[in-house]
Amino acid sequence: MSRTFLGTPAFPEAARAALADPQLRRNLAHATGTIRGKRAAVVSELEETGEWEQLRLAGAAIKDQTLLHLDEHLVALEESLVAAGAVVHWARDAEEACAVVASIAHGHGFDEVVKIKSMATAEIGLNEALAAEGIAAWETDLAELIVQLGDDLPSHILVPAIHRNRAEIREIFLREMAGAGRPAPDDLTDEPARLAEAARLHLREKFLRAGMAVSGANFAVAETGTLVVVESEGNGRMCLTLPEVLVSVVGIEKVVPTWADLDAFLQLLPRSSTGERMNPYTSTWTGVTPGDGPQEVHVVLLDNGRTRALADEVGRQALRCIRCSACLNVCPVYERTGGHAYGSVYPGPIGAILTPLMRGVGEDEQVDSLPYASSLCGACYEVCPVLIDIPSVLVDQRAQVVDARRGQVSHVGEAAAMKGAAWAFGRASRLGAVERATGLAGKFLGRRRVDPGGRGVVSRLLGPGGAWSEARDLPAPPRESFRAWWRRTNGADT
Repeated sequence: MSRTFLGTPAFPEAARAALADPQLRRNLAHATGTIRGKRAAVVSELEETGEWEQLRLAGAAIKDQTLLHLDEHLVALEESLVAAGAVVHWARDAEEACAVVASIAHGHGFDEVVKIKSMATAEIGLNEALAAEGIAAWETDLAELIVQLGDDLPSHILVPAIHRNRAEIREIFLREMAGAGRPAPDDLTDEPARLAEAARLHLREKFLRAGMAVSGANFAVAETGTLVVVESEGNGRMCLTLPEVLVSVVGIEKVVPTWADLDAFLQLLPRSSTGERMNPYTSTWTGVTPGDGPQEVHVVLLDNGRTRALADEVGRQALRCIRCSACLNVCPVYERTGGHAYGSVYPGPIGAILTPLMRGVGEDEQVDSLPYASSLCGACYEVCPVLIDIPSVLVDQRAQVVDARRGQVSHVGEAAAMKGAAWAFGRASRLGAVERATGLAGKFLGRRRVDPGGRGVVSRLLGPGGAWSEARDLPAPPRESFRAWWRRTNGADT
């Protein structure tokens, strides 16, 4: 099963704490606004000709066809990898995957590894598992390095340290770098170029001495056994070429059938993620090449709940995800709460569906709260490069959560309210009686106000409804129902 951040409360409680941090909200608004602007600029170039929508349709179609025949493509991928000199391992869950990586490190006597930014290794808690085995795992992506040195948790798929500003990063470097290797310069400022230089010098000694690297993969080509990593900094290229041993942990949904299938994705991903026409570094490797790069290559094909997600007819489209994070950058909920509130390696709209799909619902309050961490505005669907209908999946998962928790004490009141509503809507005369009673009691329902549009709303209900109205307003009921108005003005019932 995919792991969540231990000790994280359910989303409503975690979000309330995040909303109380004005610095966090400023950091998020600035960062997501910048990324949104860059994405919009490069996507608009292709929207004018209609090519962008064609690319989205192509990407979604390739993913859907691959998932439909995933078993066949995975077998083909294994055969191609083995033929190219790689060793393939199959991991059903996080424990098995971590054990494989630790075993390879121990087998070579390595007590440290360098890592490329990888959502899959974060998902399985690889760094913590290796630490328990006496193996230090050093993150080499700049944002991941900031999170690791700050003993923090990532809060964004693409920019894990998006919740930090550059002044905070400077303090982290000055305070923590010396304990992990080369210290930061004493005269370090918060200029981005100086911070990047400090990170580069700190990481250089780790690159040069590392005997083993761990990566993920953005794509795995079944036809050739080729793994693909795209990045913006070059640290990944260093990890993929310098060490003698390379271990790649790859989710089974990352497979694509042919080399030609990469065409659409290598146009969709950079525009959607970093707002670039192409990634600065696109690295591909196929097994072992004598005398060039790692001479021992292992690939761990990871399930960890993906087949559970594949079995969900509505939710399986989430496995199309190419981890671009475009949905996070447009989500009004994410922008105000940040990624930590989701309690998962996968935050934002995609995390709100992916985590419950992979873990299942009805067993964990924190997981079950995630499908409700959305306003259902649909902005995520509008920007998704592979057309994942996140709002529809959220609604379906909310239904699954309700079904899984039927009969529990905490949901008795909600169930009674739904039965009452069903009784009222079941007959016109009953509904009419409820409408008349609601109109008469409207002024006693709770605290009322007028919204900016001039409409009356109940901002806080009395009694048990108070908790429901903490996060939403209820339109004030009219004193006269539609039925009564129609009867009065037309002389007939509806």
